[in-house]
Amino acid sequence: MTDNRNTIFGWILFSGIVALGVSILAGKYFHADSPEHLEEGESGFYIASADGAEGGAAAEMTMAAALNMESVTASAGEQIFAKCVACHTIEQGGANGIGPNLWGIMGQPIGKHAAGFAYSSALSGKGGNWDWDTMNEWLKSPRAFANGTKMSFAGLSKIEDRAAVALYMNSMGSNVPVPEYVEAVAAEADGTAVEGAGVEGGDIDPVEAAGGAADAVPVPAEAAE
Repeated sequence: MTDNRNTIFGWILFSGIVALGVSILAGKYFHADSPEHLEEGESGFYIASADGAEGGAAAEMTMAAALNMESVTASAGEQIFAKCVACHTIEQGGANGIGPNLWGIMGQPIGKHAAGFAYSSALSGKGGNWDWDTMNEWLKSPRAFANGTKMSFAGLSKIEDRAAVALYMNSMGSNVPVPEYVEAVAAEADGTAVEGAGVEGGDIDPVEAAGGAADAVPVPAEAAE
């Protein structure tokens, strides 16, 4: 009986040694102890989503497209602007508060609109004017737009909300033209001309199809400064 136990324990010990040896050899063969990394300049593989966007993130619509949505109106923007009244007035002649009065701000120089207000250097030194695109970026994330701004508001995540607020501000003492949004309709397979439809009305010349077929492409017109 004792001899059988010794034999069994011996085989168990032998099996363990063999398994350990195989594990060590496999690790050496597959470089498990020194994982390889991409060298500088080498590229990995990007996994595209079904719609072709890297990382699966859908592209956000343009400001021109959002401004021309039926649901995006100045009255809708006024309701969203209620979040801002703790810091801003927007009526003509309104006083500056924690933030500057915003009457007539659209089209004006960034960070220099309200006389007597102490703008941060991050904003006053930004340059340019408050057009539709700059206002969109500001309302999306003030800190990302002007790092160091005094504005503590986190921003509006939906472009439809940002467009509506911008429309409301434009209606309060400003009159910056809303950019026209034209959507090119995909051409027929037989190569017929593409028809364009302008949101604000009026005749639009047909756009020639590239290669016989094209994806719908938003084309914002130039905004007046």
